[in-house]
Amino acid sequence: MALPVSIDRLVRGGVVESTRIEFKGGFNPNPIMHSICAFANDIDNIGGGYLVIGIDEDNGQPVLPPRGISQAEVDRTLKRLLDLCRLIEPLYQPIVEPVRLDGAWVIVIWAPGGHGRPYKVPKNVLGKDKSNKRYYIRKFSCTVVASPDEERELFYASQTVPFDDQPNLAASVEDLSRPLLRDYLSEVGSSLYGISESMETADIARSMQLLAGPPEDQHPRSVGILMFSERIERYFPYARIEVVDLPDPSGEGMTERVFRGALQHQLSAALSYIDSYVIQKRTFKHEGTPIAEVVANYPYAAVEEILSNAIYHRSYQLPEPTTVRITPEAMEITSFPGFDRSITQEMIESYDLRCDRYRNRRIGDFLKELGLCEGRNTGFPKALAALDANGSSRPTFRMDEARGFLTVRLAVHPAFAPEPTGPTPKELAYRERIAEALAGGPLSLSELSRAMGYKSIPKRLSRAVEAMASEGSVAKVATGGLRTKIALVVRQ
Repeated sequence: MALPVSIDRLVRGGVVESTRIEFKGGFNPNPIMHSICAFANDIDNIGGGYLVIGIDEDNGQPVLPPRGISQAEVDRTLKRLLDLCRLIEPLYQPIVEPVRLDGAWVIVIWAPGGHGRPYKVPKNVLGKDKSNKRYYIRKFSCTVVASPDEERELFYASQTVPFDDQPNLAASVEDLSRPLLRDYLSEVGSSLYGISESMETADIARSMQLLAGPPEDQHPRSVGILMFSERIERYFPYARIEVVDLPDPSGEGMTERVFRGALQHQLSAALSYIDSYVIQKRTFKHEGTPIAEVVANYPYAAVEEILSNAIYHRSYQLPEPTTVRITPEAMEITSFPGFDRSITQEMIESYDLRCDRYRNRRIGDFLKELGLCEGRNTGFPKALAALDANGSSRPTFRMDEARGFLTVRLAVHPAFAPEPTGPTPKELAYRERIAEALAGGPLSLSELSRAMGYKSIPKRLSRAVEAMASEGSVAKVATGGLRTKIALVVRQ
C-alpha cells in the first residue's frame, strides 16, 4: 500500500522528527518488531513512527545512497512481516510500502498510533515460546521495554484517543472531498497520488488512515473533516481564523477578515493576508557603512510560527475561533485553551516551551508535510530567532488561571510604534466644559449630557469621559439612595 508521504523527504529529513524514524540496513526481526510495537503504543501521543529497511544509520542519520535490498529479498521480507505482525497482541498491522530510492529498493514501514493499544509482542519473535510478550515504548530515539510505572502510564494513555483521531459519527465518507485529498497527495509528493486517480474517495481516505469503524459503517476521523472536507463548518462551526485590525481604540476604521475552509487553506490564506496587508518594512541607512538595515513591524517568520502553532495546538471542541487582533501597538494571537499543564510557569518565563504530548498529533503531521508548521518543539525557537534578528522584543503570554485560553502578544517594532500624543486644544477645551458641568456635583452620564445641551449621549462625550477617567481627572462612584447609580465627579 502506498504511503501518503514523500519517501524522499521522509528519508532526507525535515518533515518527521528524528525520534520517530529508524533506519535498518537489513531485516532483523526482533528489533524491527519491537519498534513497530513501540510506535503503535505511541505513549507520548506523537503519531507513531517509521522504519526504513535497506538504509544504514550513523548516529541517528541515514547513510546515503542506500545500501538497498534485492527484489527477491523485498518479497520475502513483506511475507515475513505479515506473519510476524500476527504476533502483536491485540492484532495490529502497519502500512508497508517497498519503494525505489536513489536506484535501490528499500521498504518503508509506517506504524501510526494504534486504536487497540496497549500492544505487546514476544521478546524473541523467532523463538519457540511466543508467550513471553512485553510492552515496548519509545523513549527519545530508542525502543525499550516499558517499566511497571511506564506500563501504568501506557494503560492510562490508552484510555483516550486524541480528538483529531476520533471518528466523527455524525459525518460520512461523502463529507470528504476527493479533490482536497488528491491535492494534498500531489503537494507533498506522495506516490499515492498517481494511484489515487483510479481510486474511490473511501479508498483514498482509508489509505491515509482517515476512516474508522467496520467496513459496513465507516466514518471520517475528525482530522479528515477538518482538513479534507468542504463542509467543515457543518461539524466545526468555530474552526476558523478571524483577523481584526483596530487602527483606533474607538473601533473607527476597523476591518475584519474571516478565513474558513480546510485548516491548511484557511491558515495559508490568513498568513498571506497578514503578509500583504499588515506587515510593513522600513530601510535604514547608517553612516559609515554601505549596508542598509531592513526591519519589519512584525517579522513574518515569527507570525507564521505562532499562528501555525495556534492552529496545531488549539482545541476544536471549544466554540471559539482563533483570533488575530492588530492595533498600532501590538499583534495578539489568541487560541483556546492555553499551554498544556506539562509546561510550567518557569518554562514559560524562560521561553523553554517544550511539550511532550500534543493535542492534535494527526493535524500536526499533515501540516508538517505541507511545510506549514515546524517539527517537534522547534516552532517557538524559530519565532524567537526571527524576533531577535528583527530587533523586536520577545513575545509575552497571557492566560487565565485555568489556562482556558492563550494570548501571544507581539509588540510592534519600535520603528513603527505610534508617537505618544496628548489631547488636542479642542479636546482640552471640551474637557473644561465637562469639568464645569460637574462642578455642581456628581451627575450620571445622561444628566451630564443634558447639562451640556445634548438631547442624547453623543459618542464624543462618552469618549471624553472615558479618557478623563483613565487619566484620573474624573472618577465613577456609586451614589447613595434607594436606587444606586453611577455618577461622575471631579477629582480634587
